[in-house]
Amino acid sequence: MGAHSKGAARAGAARAVGTVRAEGGAPGRDRYFDTLRALALVRVVAYHAFGWPWAGLVLPSMGIMFGLAGTLMARSLRRPAGAVLRSRLRRLLPPLWCWGLFVMGAMLVRGWMPGWQIVYWVVPLGDPPGSAWGEQAWEILWYLRTYLWFVLLSPLLLRVFRLAPVPVLLLSLAPIAVLQFLWQPPDDRFGAGLLDLATYFFCWVLGFAHRDGVLGRLKPVAVVALSLAALVCGAWYAFAHRAEYGTYDLDDIPFAQAFWSAGFVTLLMYSKARLGIDFSGLVRLRRLDRLVTVFNARAVTVYLWHELALVLAVPLTDRLWDVPAFAAHLPLESQWFLLGVGWVLIAVFVLLFGWVEDVAARKRPRLLP
Repeated sequence: MGAHSKGAARAGAARAVGTVRAEGGAPGRDRYFDTLRALALVRVVAYHAFGWPWAGLVLPSMGIMFGLAGTLMARSLRRPAGAVLRSRLRRLLPPLWCWGLFVMGAMLVRGWMPGWQIVYWVVPLGDPPGSAWGEQAWEILWYLRTYLWFVLLSPLLLRVFRLAPVPVLLLSLAPIAVLQFLWQPPDDRFGAGLLDLATYFFCWVLGFAHRDGVLGRLKPVAVVALSLAALVCGAWYAFAHRAEYGTYDLDDIPFAQAFWSAGFVTLLMYSKARLGIDFSGLVRLRRLDRLVTVFNARAVTVYLWHELALVLAVPLTDRLWDVPAFAAHLPLESQWFLLGVGWVLIAVFVLLFGWVEDVAARKRPRLLP
């Protein structure tokens, strides 16, 4: 979310895509990471429903999702880079196109007319254009754009990382410091993309460190001390500059987001690397395990469609007031009820369009994995 999903648009309706996506149900899945991804998605939806400024402090969803995606990318790059990049693009773009047909169609009906920038709706190397009316739906695409650039840069980044793993990992927080204190990026697509890349650069490289075993070899005292220092730095900056930004919401403060996410995600991944946490016992809780599987197999669908679900939940809930029994007995004025309606609509969208992820992954289409 970096610097773009701001104010009421985000509060009424933020970032994990492979993508944050995973091949749910595939053999050898790590249930610890799968559970983190599912929780991150749930937090994203809740944040967009309630707009809680403290949500990012409790669980920095986008940092987690970029960290997990970096791990998956490092694993995939055991294969030729060209094949990996084609696979990632194939898995990401069809769900985007399917969703984009509805969003662009709605904006066109309401008088929106794009210029040449419409190419970013085909391949989101920059922020796709959109109308102010549809902003609540399309603003989330910053995540796909950032993810795509990380994927494209990963073959080179992984080579550089393996030359000097620990120094590169530590220095991966330098870009956000440069953009915060030394050079202000331009207020355009390039600047926005650069800022988001810098914000989550550490988390992506941390995924490399976990996958290559570098993280697990580090001494606990050093990892915990540096992680806590990063957490303190991120929290301090957010609260110390609350008046400047008008909030302590990490999504509006990239520097604080970068450091808080770095400390938080490092502790999560280091716990996995050192303690071998795998959540394998989750399989005994069949319904919960099934839910985690569905979230991972439909991560892109959930992410793309959740804002539309929350938007549509408002008029749908308003219509329920016209039924006296519902008005008398249902908590229609509650934001929690609205969130519940949103989740029902998300489930509908998953059933209607989730199969596109199967097609993109060259699997047999299914209503649910």
